[in-house]
Amino acid sequence: MIKPISYGRQHISEEDIRAVVEVLQSDYLTQGPKIAEFEKEFAKYVDAKYAIAVSNGTAALHLCAMAMNVQPGQKVITTPLTFAASANCVRYCGGEVDFVDIHPDTYLMDLDKLEGKLKADPAGTYNGIIPVDFAGYPTDVERLRDIAEKYNLWIIQDSCHSPGGFFTDSKGKQQKCGNGVYSDLQVFSFHPVKHIATGEGGMITTNNKNLYDKICLLRTHGITKDPELLIENHGGWYYEMQELGYNYRLTDIQAALGVSQLTNAKEKVGRRNEIAQLYNKAFRDTSIKTPFAGKNILHAYHLYVIQIEDRKGLYEHLRENNIFSQVLYCPVHLQPYYQKLGWRNGDLPVVENYYKHCLALPMFPTLTSEEQDYVIQNVIEFVK
Repeated sequence: MIKPISYGRQHISEEDIRAVVEVLQSDYLTQGPKIAEFEKEFAKYVDAKYAIAVSNGTAALHLCAMAMNVQPGQKVITTPLTFAASANCVRYCGGEVDFVDIHPDTYLMDLDKLEGKLKADPAGTYNGIIPVDFAGYPTDVERLRDIAEKYNLWIIQDSCHSPGGFFTDSKGKQQKCGNGVYSDLQVFSFHPVKHIATGEGGMITTNNKNLYDKICLLRTHGITKDPELLIENHGGWYYEMQELGYNYRLTDIQAALGVSQLTNAKEKVGRRNEIAQLYNKAFRDTSIKTPFAGKNILHAYHLYVIQIEDRKGLYEHLRENNIFSQVLYCPVHLQPYYQKLGWRNGDLPVVENYYKHCLALPMFPTLTSEEQDYVIQNVIEFVK
């Protein structure tokens, strides 16, 4: 039998290993030069002015919510189809979370429904929006920015699934996910199944210098040693805690791995698209609903999610044959924590229907042709 195939898998090359060993043999394991190098290279990769490396994607979201001054009583809108952290970061700051249902094709926040919710709120009780580039599909943040400006809202774009992806704006320009042209802050994750793997780790990008400075401060306990920012200065040893911050730093070990992984990140997105097209072709004449991809976008395909009538049956059939597909995600608004806050089954019917039928098939750049053929064979065998 073929070896186990998971829905996602990291790939660590000999070059990656050498990069990490080099740091292990250096003077700095953390707070050293590799952090700045990773930030610079990542900012260049997504075409943003600034990048701030942090300990994980959840820390990135929390810092962004703090930077946008989320406070008790403020309301922020996000999608129910995401990992819980996209909503939880608002709760960490004492804010309230509202959800807008997804579009049935893209699985992203439905911007028509978002506009409807905001129009029905003449008091203007909302403060911000956290869209999610689910599965790697790029959000139309140009349209979202128009909506946000109309209602005086900020945007934190959760691009954890989409580095390397892009959409084409109304001027015909390709806008990379996370470049900050239309959103205030963007976040990324370097969890092992993501496009760039550092074990744990995250990144925040922005084009706003004030937000950049604030997040750099909050990332390290709210402490600075910058002579230009100090209220007093007792000498070279002196530092000041100016905000209540956190230890959300990344290590040089992880940063070195990230720098190395970036060298072929573009090629890996290309390979993901090749895999997606092979799946699409194989399932074309079946009852399986394959992922939608609009014109003038580059889907980053962190996930390849199909919809099928008997999802549980296929899930168990694949597991019996050593294929470990995954269900992503359980809608956030139906998690027990959010049900305690008043959310109920039936509130967001599109995502609830999606959840009954969705299944993420294996999708990672090192998936071999033999492995993919085996996955396809087992899926079609079950369907027929």
